[in-house]
Amino acid sequence: MLYKTQGTCSREISFEVVDNKLTNVKFAGGCNGNLQGIGKLVEGMDIDEVIKRTDGILCGARPTSCPDQLARALKQYKAEH
Repeated sequence: MLYKTQGTCSREISFEVVDNKLTNVKFAGGCNGNLQGIGKLVEGMDIDEVIKRTDGILCGARPTSCPDQLARALKQYKAEH
């Protein structure tokens, strides 16, 4: 799935879900090293657990963050599948 982020430095998140597990997470734009790290940390994790851990995280004064956008993308994925 390709998700266009809103309110963050990253522009989009791409990922795949296999047996409810997150795989191939890639962020375009944003803090490259940090976002690669997030992608590696959530690799193989159940999507509900990723949502639980990342939903609502803020970045400074912004009302969202890259991890929060990942949670939103996964919620959208769940709603569509």
